[in-house]
Amino acid sequence: MRILLLGGTGQVGFELQRSLAHLGEIIAPGRAILDLMNKSAVEDYLNKKRIDLIVNAAAWTDVDKAEDHKVAAQRLNTDLPEQLAQYSTTNKIKLIHYSSDYVFKGSGSKPWNENSPIGPLNFYGQTKIEGDDSIQQSSFNYLIFRISWVYSARGNNFMNSMLKLAKNKTKLNIVSDQIGTPTPARLIAEVTALAIHARLESGLYHLTPRGETSWYGFAKAIFDLALKAGLKLTVSSKNVNPISTKEYPTPARRPQNSRMDSSKLESALNIELPDWKSQLELTFNECIK
Repeated sequence: MRILLLGGTGQVGFELQRSLAHLGEIIAPGRAILDLMNKSAVEDYLNKKRIDLIVNAAAWTDVDKAEDHKVAAQRLNTDLPEQLAQYSTTNKIKLIHYSSDYVFKGSGSKPWNENSPIGPLNFYGQTKIEGDDSIQQSSFNYLIFRISWVYSARGNNFMNSMLKLAKNKTKLNIVSDQIGTPTPARLIAEVTALAIHARLESGLYHLTPRGETSWYGFAKAIFDLALKAGLKLTVSSKNVNPISTKEYPTPARRPQNSRMDSSKLESALNIELPDWKSQLELTFNECIK
């Protein structure tokens, strides 16, 4: 099987290269080879390759900058998925794509399921839901995994940012009223590989570990692990202060409720997803090796 992996240098893409390697030949063109912003270039590339599966981990992920770079965000998050979906339908192959908790309005405290009403609060979320819709309308054979609060042992993410800041700060203020589930890229990739192997039925699924926390709780858990590991930091969980979303304004509005119900995926694959704390420890330990 020949797998076209887009976004292979990102957090999720890097882990996918490891998890999917045993399933077949992975083709993961970098930007120098394939400019995903160029629709014609993507079309030409697809037509020149024999592909059995497309895994699209490419996306515009900078939520705040999406407000000022709407054309680029729209291309990567909406137009590219639609283009890939149309190709997958024409060539009768499966498309796997990753969406976001930011498609929801973020109110209340109940976890969102696959049938919950959408209502993005920012342009990034709007492009992601439009990407979801375009795939569902254009493709007959797809998997969409909605993920949230993605981090990994490498790259720019919340965990690595906290560890970097904690080397020269004595105090940190972290938002405590946005609730969700930190999801490691490694878990996303492992579940994707399992879904391919198990021939998971086409559709939309939520994919996060079990449990929930705030960004404040996430930060405290990171610093507790750092203390346990003997890292020399100037910030510990004791001098992390909780603040409200209003006290930390950003260009793009954030949902306060990013809880996601992953029971549909668990049932379909006959698995029980791990809790977020155990996944954080695994990812943290990989980070400090």
